[in-house]
Amino acid sequence: MSEQVTELGRRSRLASRRLASASTAEKDAALLTAADLLVERTPEILAANAADTEHAADGGMEPGPLDRLRLTERRVADMADGLRKVAAIPDPVGELLDGWVRPNGLEIQRVRVPLGVVAIIYENRPNVTSDAASLCLKSGNAALLRGSGSALRSNIAIAGVLRDALQKTGLPEDGVVLVEDTAHETALELMQLTELVDCLIPRGGHELIRSVREHATVPVVIDGDGNCHVYVDAGADLDKALRIVVNAKTNRTSVCNAAESLVVHEAVADSFLPRACAALAEHGVELVGDDRARASWPAMGAASDDDFAREFLAMKISIAVVDSLDAAIGHVNRFGSGHTEAIVTRDLDAARRFTGDVDAAVVIVNASTRFTDGERFGFGAEIGISTQKLHARGPMGVRELTTYRYVLWGDGQVVE
Repeated sequence: MSEQVTELGRRSRLASRRLASASTAEKDAALLTAADLLVERTPEILAANAADTEHAADGGMEPGPLDRLRLTERRVADMADGLRKVAAIPDPVGELLDGWVRPNGLEIQRVRVPLGVVAIIYENRPNVTSDAASLCLKSGNAALLRGSGSALRSNIAIAGVLRDALQKTGLPEDGVVLVEDTAHETALELMQLTELVDCLIPRGGHELIRSVREHATVPVVIDGDGNCHVYVDAGADLDKALRIVVNAKTNRTSVCNAAESLVVHEAVADSFLPRACAALAEHGVELVGDDRARASWPAMGAASDDDFAREFLAMKISIAVVDSLDAAIGHVNRFGSGHTEAIVTRDLDAARRFTGDVDAAVVIVNASTRFTDGERFGFGAEIGISTQKLHARGPMGVRELTTYRYVLWGDGQVVE
């Protein structure tokens, strides 16, 4: 273990002790100050980001990842708005979850407390620097951040703003620590800081997740793939279904809550698929499907099992026709990644079956998969979308960055 990574972890641990006892007013003041500083320093942040994107483009980065890397004035303003929204949400720390009194008079309380040091390893997206740090701060945690080399200049600029805001408001600037060494070995060391890191959240592609699963010795919450489906049921309003499918696929293709697969009941396939395929093709979406889907749109390419299981993060979608609700649920559970699945239907029983039987963090009825998002859930921002089941699932906000402790109040009781 290198001394550099260990020292950064020690600094985060020390800061976390102060942040755990910080008042709501102190934390909110730091968040609001950071929001103002982000806006004030937008030119230098965009200059740093322009250097990152130019270098990435010259290196042949694909359009999807390049879009996630790129900042604009609007995106920086959105980051600042996210900080303000996090400041406005209730502080979870100290919340009394439940309590009871034992027959001997001993009062037992379960109280929400911070995790401590939350490490985040992420790729490309510099907005994660701001989002993750804000949620960690609001929940009383220190954020130990390790972004990718492609976004290093941007991350340094944004982390500098956050650290300045903490210092200006009397909180330890090491509440946000950025690991500037982006070597692979450094990431592996961060995954193994068992004495200093309480929770690790990776946000990135297959290789990062694979590496974390293989090497991490600290507790991990996986922000996994988003192979999201929209199922158009026999009882669907087809006009609504068309709007939902087009939005879920084309609104922003490079994000994990974009739809990657369309599943259609055979009862409506002949009437719906030509309309849907025409609308998707008009947006430049490449279509691949099974034999029954291709019968409705002959220009469609053939889909393999790999296509049905793939998170494209691009203007491409797989399409399957099924003969029943059970078959749709089976298809989704076979190929889905546990992220977000949607059904479009007017049949309440079908909606209840789908929401009950599909295994996913988020199941949506009659709306776009793009709504799986911490901000759209009212969390202010999100630190990731967990596709696992312990300890958090779905969009992770401030509550998901806490644990609890039991506090016992007595009056001299002893064990007999």
